[in-house]
Amino acid sequence: MNTMLPAVTPQRLVEVCKEIKAKGGLGCLISGGCLPDGSVPLERFVDAITEVKKSLGLTVVVHTGIVDSELAGRLAEAGVDAALIDVIGSDETIQEIYQLNVSVADYDRSLRVLHGSGIPLVPHVLVGLHYGKLKGEFEALGMIAKYSPSAVIVIAFMPIHGTLMETATPPKPADIARVLAAARLMLPKTPLVLGCMRPKGKHKTETDMLAVKAGVNAIAFPAEQAIKLAESMHMETSFSSLCCSQIFNDLKRSVWKA
Repeated sequence: MNTMLPAVTPQRLVEVCKEIKAKGGLGCLISGGCLPDGSVPLERFVDAITEVKKSLGLTVVVHTGIVDSELAGRLAEAGVDAALIDVIGSDETIQEIYQLNVSVADYDRSLRVLHGSGIPLVPHVLVGLHYGKLKGEFEALGMIAKYSPSAVIVIAFMPIHGTLMETATPPKPADIARVLAAARLMLPKTPLVLGCMRPKGKHKTETDMLAVKAGVNAIAFPAEQAIKLAESMHMETSFSSLCCSQIFNDLKRSVWKA
C-alpha cells in the first residue's frame, strides 16, 4: 500500500520509527504480506521492535497473521502493545480466496497462543471476503469469543481495481450490521469497532448508521450522519487520532467513540 512506509530490514524499521517519533508520531502499525502458511515473517524484526519500544517509547501494534507460540512469546517480551490478526472462519474461503496452506484450526491455534502470551489481542473479522457473501464470519466470531480479546474490529470487503475480485459486489450494509450485531451479542463487554476498511459513499453512510444501532463502541472515520445519530441517542462521543485497535485504552475515558 502506498500509504505505508517500507522497512524491509530491522535497521530500516528502527530508522522509520525514529522518523515517526521525530515528526511527533505516537506509534506505528507493523504489517506486511504473508507467506503461503499465512504467517507474516516477523522473527528477524523482534529485536528491532524491542529497541523501538525501549528507546523511542512508541506504541507498537503488530499484524501477525498465523503465529506460533515461540513468536508470540518473543513479541510479548519485546513489549508489543497489541496483536492484530484477521480471523477466517471458512476453510473454503482460506483456500479459494486467500490461497493459503492453512485451515480454520490454524487461526484458532493462533488466537490461543496470542491470548496465552498476554499481548492485548485485537482480532479482525472481514465481512464478505468470499466474493461479497457471508461465509464463515459467525464461525470466526465464535472462535474469537473463546479468547477474551481486548477488542474486536469488523471490516468489510471492498473491490480493489486490478485484483481478481475487482468486479465482485461488496457485502450489503445489512450484512455488515448482522455481523456487528452478532459480535455485540457474543462479546457484550468487549470493545467493538467498525474499522476503516469498508465501502465508501452512500454504502458507508448506511453501514455507519446501522453500526451505531448495532452497539459499536467506535467507528473509524465515521460518516457525519452516524455521529448525529449517536448524539440523538444520547451517546457520549469523542474523537481520537489513534489506530482504532487502541479502543480498549480509549474506552477508559469514554463510552462511545468516533
